[in-house]
This record gives sequence, structure tokens and C-alpha cells, in this order.
Amino acid sequence: MQQESNIAFRGVALGKADVLTAEALDFLALLHRRFDDSRRKLLAARTARQARLDAGAEELGFLAETQSIRDGDWKIAPPPADLLDRRVEITGPVNAKTVINALNSGANCFMADFEDANAPTWANNIDGQANLIRAVRRTLSYEDAASGKRYLLNPKLAVLFVRPRGWHLDEAHIEIDGAPISASLFDFGLYAYHNAQELLARGTGPYFYLPKIESHREAALWRDVFVFTERSLDLPRGTIRATVLIETLPAAFEMDEILHELKDHIVGLNCGRWDYIFSMIKTLRTRRDFILPDRAQVTMASPALAAYSRLLIKTCHSRGAHAMGGMAAQIPIRDDSGANAVALKRVKTDKEREAREGHDGTWVAHPGLIPIAKAAFDVLMPKANQVDRQRDHVNVTAADLLAAPQGTITEEGLRTNIRVGIQYIAAWLAGNGCVPLYNLMEDAATAEISRTQIWQWRKHGVRLDGGRVVDGALLKTIIAEEIDALLAARSASPTLNDARGLFEELCLADEFAPFLTQPAYRRLLETEHTIPTTGE
Repeated sequence: MQQESNIAFRGVALGKADVLTAEALDFLALLHRRFDDSRRKLLAARTARQARLDAGAEELGFLAETQSIRDGDWKIAPPPADLLDRRVEITGPVNAKTVINALNSGANCFMADFEDANAPTWANNIDGQANLIRAVRRTLSYEDAASGKRYLLNPKLAVLFVRPRGWHLDEAHIEIDGAPISASLFDFGLYAYHNAQELLARGTGPYFYLPKIESHREAALWRDVFVFTERSLDLPRGTIRATVLIETLPAAFEMDEILHELKDHIVGLNCGRWDYIFSMIKTLRTRRDFILPDRAQVTMASPALAAYSRLLIKTCHSRGAHAMGGMAAQIPIRDDSGANAVALKRVKTDKEREAREGHDGTWVAHPGLIPIAKAAFDVLMPKANQVDRQRDHVNVTAADLLAAPQGTITEEGLRTNIRVGIQYIAAWLAGNGCVPLYNLMEDAATAEISRTQIWQWRKHGVRLDGGRVVDGALLKTIIAEEIDALLAARSASPTLNDARGLFEELCLADEFAPFLTQPAYRRLLETEHTIPTTGE
């Protein structure tokens, strides 16, 4: 305990010497004391709005009180030189091997992810910060104990972004004045404190992706954090730059407002399509007229998702911001050339669609997809970006964004949700947040869609296309069958039973849990090996 700062932390000592310095902890305390009350009020506002939506007392729509912002003639600050061309960005967790491979991958940018691709164990979080400190200084290396292969950084690297965890999450290992620090402020604060000046000296800057934002007021809180950090760390105004993921349904109605709140610090918006699908279901979960079909049928060709993409491009380009496309989660299939060809063709078609519609870049989950995505954008976007391509003819209404995707609900879709959801949670509880499953690289958004769909189908007694009604008894039966199949295939994780218990609990609960990562984090903390330490 540091009595003078009233900071307590617990956990293994990994990375403590160069990550959890006394000065860095003091900076975290400043952030916590200045911004945590505002964060908690915004989270309470989320809960209150969701209650009104559930009760039918409010409908989503464009805000009347911010019409002047949407109608105004304004632009965001121009992007830094190293963010003009972002045609292919790769994402992944913050372990050393992934960081090195992603920075070396040939992508324009790499988003190091403390959020959905990271299981937030103390070791993962602190080791991840240590890895980024070394990556920024070009000293990061990794030796694979099994193969003996040594990984080093190349002379030319992707531009580094960092995604902190969302406003809704706490970092339970750090307590300030008796309360856990915001996970957002923890991830952001450590990275900015240790690296902002060094990044500037190297001709780049502290760049961030901001997740799970639901309103422009939440974006305004990030703006205040950025301005305070710039003053505290003696950085020029506008040094910190961010891209906001539009991955919640409420945020889709506030894109202009989010850009406006962050206009000195923002460089673009991103179509976070998988979390957006999760948010569509979650936000409108009580409506019988908004029940989504099997997730495999909910594609960017669905009218609501196509409208969301078009609106994002139009909004961004009208304000001088980048409109970033969504994730290609496919993994090259090395043992089936036919299936691999089909998967890669699907990626090519999707990336060509994004470039043709006007996106300025896109995301991939695997280095093997970079050449495909790059080729699509090189042909259709020969310049660094296409921000100057205005989409004035696009007119997206609230009804367009709220149109329920159409399709069928099948037993195989139900079983897929169960298999993928439980296996992902099992890996997450074992400390791995980026999981290859059925030739896709999955993160937390996958499990969120899986359990949210099942919760909604059960709540409304949906009938599968084969005639069976989705109820608690059916779910328990099919979950048991799928667990038996995993055990028989010897593909079960030691944490499978814990994952099954949590998945069943979430799917069968009367009250919907807003994020599975909150109860999952509590379980992670219960089983994580920690050593009490002091802040000395």
C-alpha cells in the first residue's frame, strides 16, 4: 500500500519494474480521481436508457437536441501523416509473439488489443504493457521454447494502435481510494504514460481505438481524458488520436456527434460489425418483431447492416474522417484447399464491397489475408484514402437502421452458437481471448452474439425451422449433447465445465446480463493465482 497515494494492487510481479512504476501509478490515480465519477454516471445513464427501451417508453432515433451539429459545416482535425493510408489493419492480442508478427505483417496498422481479443488476467495485462513499451522502442523479441525460433522486429513496421477495454469494465487488481480503477483508464493510462513522448520522438504518436461507446457523451469523456493527459504529460494539443468503433446500435444514431466531441483528436470511425450485431440483439431484445436469424445469415448484405455501413461512410467523409471497414475473421485452411479457396473468395468479395462503397481501409485477423485485402483496395482505391469521395446521395433513416435482418432460425444455428460460445468462454477462462474455432479467429464478440441470440430465442419461445420450440429444457438437452461431442472428440478444455455453467446461466437467466465478460471476469479473478504485493 502506498499510503500517500492510497493505491493498492495485487498480482504477480510480472512487468512490475518497468510498468507499475510509482510515477505511473500516481498518474493512474490522477485519472481515476478526475474521471471515475463521470464514468459511473454515464454507465448509469446507459442502464436507465435500456430500461426505457425495454419498457417501450423510448425509441431509438437521431437526437433532436443535436440537430445543429448534424446540419453544421465543420471538419475534424487533419490526420497525422502516418495515418493517411490505413488500407489494411490487422488486430490481435498483446502477447509478444503476436505483437511482433503483426507489426512485421505488412499491414499498414496494427491494433494491439487489450479488449475483446484479450482475457484480462493480471499477467496478460501487465505483460502486454511491457511488450508494447519494448515494441515502441524496437527492443521487443520473443523466443519460442518449443521450436527455438527467435522473433525480432523488422526495420519497417505497421503503425501501432492500442485498444483499451470499454468504459463498463473495471481492473480489479488496482484499487484507488478503496475502489477498482476503470479498465479503460488503466489500459490507456499505462500505455500513454510510458510511451507518448517516445512515440512523438519517433515521428508517430499515441493512437487508440475506442470500443463499446454508446453515446456522444461517452466520447466527450474520452476527449476530456485526452486533453487532461496531454496537459499532464506535456504533449501538444491533438497529439493523442483515436478511431471510434461504431459497434453499438445506439452509437449508430450519434456518429456526427461522436466525431464532433472528439474533433481535435479523432481520425475516423470503424464498422465493428460483430459487436454491432450483438448490440442490435441486446438493445432490442424484448421486441418480438426484432428476432435475428442464425448469425451466419446476418451479413453486411442485410438491409440494416448495409444502411449502417453507408451512413458511417457518408458521415465520416463529410467531416474529413476515415471510414474503416469491418473484420475478416477467416483463417487460411491449410488442410483443405477447396474450402480454403471458398473462404478466401468470400474475403475478396467482402473487401471489394467495402472499397467500392467508399471505405478507406479494412480489418483482418490473420496475416494470410493481408494480400487479399490490400489487392482489393489497391485496385479500387489507388490513392491513400478516399475521404474526398462524398456520399451526399445517401439517405439513411432510423427505420433503415432498425430493420430486422431476415432469415431462418435452425437447430444447426442453435448448436453452432452453443459450440462456439462455450468453447470460446472456456478458452477465455484459461487466459486466451483470441481463439481459432472452425476456421475463424474469434474474440469475445462471438460468444456475445451466441449467448444473446439464444437468450432472445428462449425468451420469445422461438420455433426452430424443424418445429422444436427453444425453451430451457431443449437448451439443456442440446448443450449436454454438444459437450459430450466435444469430450468424445478430445477437444475439451480443462475449463469446459466452468464455461458450460456460465453459458447456461447467461442463456437461462430471467434478467439479461449486459456483457458476459463481467461475470466471466469475476470467475477469472476467483481462479487466478495472485500474490498480494505492495505499491513500493
